[in-house]
Amino acid sequence: MMNPFNSFLEAKPLYYKEIDHERVHIAYGMLQPHIRQPRTVHVVGTNGKGSTGRMMAHLAYKSGLTVGHFSSPHILKFNERIWLNGCDSSDRMLEEAHQKLFSILGREMSEKLSYFEYTTLLAFIVFENCDLMILEAGLGGEFDATNVCDKALSVITPIGIDHQAFLGETIGEIAGTKIRSIQQALLLAPQVYDEVVEVAREIAEEKGAKLYLSPCPTDKMSELEVISQEKSWGNYLIENACVALQALDILEITYDVNDLRSLELFGRFYPLTENIRIDVGHNPLAAKAIEKALKEKVVLIYNSLDDKDYESVLRTLKPKVKRVEIIPIDSQRATTLSEIEKALEKVGMDYGYFEKKIDKDEQYLVFGSFYVVEEFLNKMQKKINVPK
Repeated sequence: MMNPFNSFLEAKPLYYKEIDHERVHIAYGMLQPHIRQPRTVHVVGTNGKGSTGRMMAHLAYKSGLTVGHFSSPHILKFNERIWLNGCDSSDRMLEEAHQKLFSILGREMSEKLSYFEYTTLLAFIVFENCDLMILEAGLGGEFDATNVCDKALSVITPIGIDHQAFLGETIGEIAGTKIRSIQQALLLAPQVYDEVVEVAREIAEEKGAKLYLSPCPTDKMSELEVISQEKSWGNYLIENACVALQALDILEITYDVNDLRSLELFGRFYPLTENIRIDVGHNPLAAKAIEKALKEKVVLIYNSLDDKDYESVLRTLKPKVKRVEIIPIDSQRATTLSEIEKALEKVGMDYGYFEKKIDKDEQYLVFGSFYVVEEFLNKMQKKINVPK
């Protein structure tokens, strides 16, 4: 008897000390004869994967295609990770896909697969009848579970220092791990580090893949700027939109840039209320983009996972922060509060603890990770209108 999807997933550990990279390939080999694979775009990078992928998915769907977008992690509910034709997946859809996947793989393989591996394969079932499938890599690229299938295009978003324990210590090593996931074509978003462009050229040549560099389609720039002002997007979201448009151009998918007006990027520099923005960014590259995007000083509601360079994040945000309010989060990877305090003292920032009070005369930024945003939304659910 198989467990229902939610309880089956809850029993899986989120993190493993050692990962068996072969396992998901074997499982995909078992699944592949039973499903159809749509044309696939793989989105890989350190920052901007979620928003770039969602912009592509939204525009392609609005143009009349059936589209699936797999992203991670989620903020409030797992269903956010598997988006189909404009909506998060329903519980029923996930349950049916789980029943099918479990019966194809059998109990032993289903239980062996990690949380991320199993849910990646689950997305393949949900999306099998789509025209287009957009897969966001979880960690890295080359060894990521999303890298098991063929893709028409790889989109490489900005690459920075993150997850060094898994991906390598230098930008060159991290870029190599991510970019080696490409097949026949890659679109390289504007990068902060020149080494990333060099690594991309080398790997593209080695694999005989076509390399596209990403200048914005100039005929769309003025429309994009108007839309971004209406939606209060920071510059980095305009850059991500440019990459999404160019990816669709490469795939020869027609779209109307004005359809971006109806796109909600929940958790991406998202204006939750008039004076609260939430952003799921968590590393120095994201902090740099946010610091540029902020027009005035904010109260920062913050915490961090222990593998992040939180001191560098805080130093980067400091010019735009009045004070910090630390919000405790429930994660086995959370940094101890005393370490956050130490970093704040070192950087020289005033701080206290978040007490569920929002002053209407202050501007707030909730930032630090998906966990931080989730904790804030859960704490404030009765006080502000949180999208369900």
